[in-house]
Amino acid sequence: MQALIEQRKDSRSSVTWPVSVWIPEANRFVIGRSYNISKTGVFITLPLTAPIRTGNLVELNFPRTETLAKEKGQFARIKSGKIVRVDRTKLLENAEIGVGIAFE
Repeated sequence: MQALIEQRKDSRSSVTWPVSVWIPEANRFVIGRSYNISKTGVFITLPLTAPIRTGNLVELNFPRTETLAKEKGQFARIKSGKIVRVDRTKLLENAEIGVGIAFE
């Protein structure tokens, strides 16, 4: 049995929101969903066919509602990050992989 050691520096908030991920190495977007987020990172789910691996740099696009876009002045929140974890434990359950991303 392995003991998991918590490495997060900031507390996470559960947020289920659509997110598009630009993967420069594959020259394509992949659509997923956020699961939780903090100031320093996010955990998302992506289709099992997403061409990603630990160490990839990605760009995340979090769309905003029209009301929030008017308030903030833009329709999306764009963040860059590095993939620090790829979790395939639920791959057979729902054909998705979990991806931990540290913001840059």
